[in-house]
Amino acid sequence: MLWLLRHADAADGVPDDSRPLTDKGIRQARAAGRALANLEVELDLCLCSPKRRALETAELACEPLGVPVSVTPELAGGPFDAEQLAAGLGEVILIGHDPSFSRAVHDLTGAHARMSKAGLAAIRKGELVLLLRPRELELIAAARRLAGTTSRGAAAQQAGSGGERGSR
Repeated sequence: MLWLLRHADAADGVPDDSRPLTDKGIRQARAAGRALANLEVELDLCLCSPKRRALETAELACEPLGVPVSVTPELAGGPFDAEQLAAGLGEVILIGHDPSFSRAVHDLTGAHARMSKAGLAAIRKGELVLLLRPRELELIAAARRLAGTTSRGAAAQQAGSGGERGSR
């Protein structure tokens, strides 16, 4: 599987290469990483653009996955060959920019999809199998935490009610 994550929301400014993530972008990047972890995605490597906003996105998104980040100049913008970059590297996530990421999705799958900032695509053997926007990633990231809280709460409640039944 080849994963593509467009960099998260970044500040405006010049020079372009040095634009940092905004607070919103930091939240988006963290949510993308938690969502991938909640989906139990196992990655071998992250290749990212050398531009600051992409590198910050990569570091935040890959942290919960324990995935090493490698800067790849080919992802700095402009056309690139995603299959060639990822060849022989196992499960890889690429982190970079649009319009080159939307174009890569089209080149690999034939799909006409616009990669939004912090949007995620998954491609397997020429098929677009997943396309998520930042809001969907946030919901997936939050779902596991809520399910875990609910499960622990239900277990505690069952344990409590079981104790009460036993004492009656």
